[in-house]
Amino acid sequence: MIIPALVPDLQQPSGAARRGRIIAIASGKGGVGKTWFSITLAHAMARRGQRVLLFDGDLGLANVDIQLGLMPKSDLGAVIDGALPLAEAVHPHGEGFDILAGRSGSGALAGLDADELERLLDALGAAAYDAVVLDLGAGLGGAVRRMTSVADIALVVATEEPTSLTDAYAVLKLLAADHDARQKASRDVRVIVNQAATRQAGERTFATLAKACATFLGWAPVLGGIIRRDDRVRDAIRRQTPLLTRHPLSPAASDVEAAAASLDR
Repeated sequence: MIIPALVPDLQQPSGAARRGRIIAIASGKGGVGKTWFSITLAHAMARRGQRVLLFDGDLGLANVDIQLGLMPKSDLGAVIDGALPLAEAVHPHGEGFDILAGRSGSGALAGLDADELERLLDALGAAAYDAVVLDLGAGLGGAVRRMTSVADIALVVATEEPTSLTDAYAVLKLLAADHDARQKASRDVRVIVNQAATRQAGERTFATLAKACATFLGWAPVLGGIIRRDDRVRDAIRRQTPLLTRHPLSPAASDVEAAAASLDR
């Protein structure tokens, strides 16, 4: 594997502190708006003056480039294959954040062992970014767990649908188990309730999930944000344009910007 010397031009000298935070975006099931949220969050953070890298870590259904209407000449697969260093595979987006596109249908990342994957994440964290946003694949696969476990902040996206809540609980249960296994002093895990009918409905959805975690896990996440259901989101996706560009004053745009602001507190 090429990981030990992955990107020397992006890594800091030995012993240097990691520069930016790694923010993992996960979900128990597909269809909850995880990739859209990852894109919009990265954009919102960039608008707050941060240098942000959006990393498409969905191992089989990478689609950040599709949602943004991009045709990248290189992607994460080229990095894993050793054809390019990470720095040369990154693409600047016109809205102020950078993108490392995934490769739909590729199993390259899934083939990395835990140490190699952590070195990749360490290299990302050591890059000259204030934050690296990881758009992870849905589900509970080993690679997703490893990538989430080394993040500074984990955001689990869920909707009010019962199946989404059940699957989000399963993700949170595994995160709690990984936390105990690693014996970390603290763990920042938050829930993003997406497509909420109202703020109050979103709060009820979160309360249901938090209560289940407190009852059965002895631990509960905090609320990272409520994103209201907004028809303008579908319009922006259809136009392959970031929501904060096409509809910057929409309710969902305001909600994501609030979630981005809360990450700094």
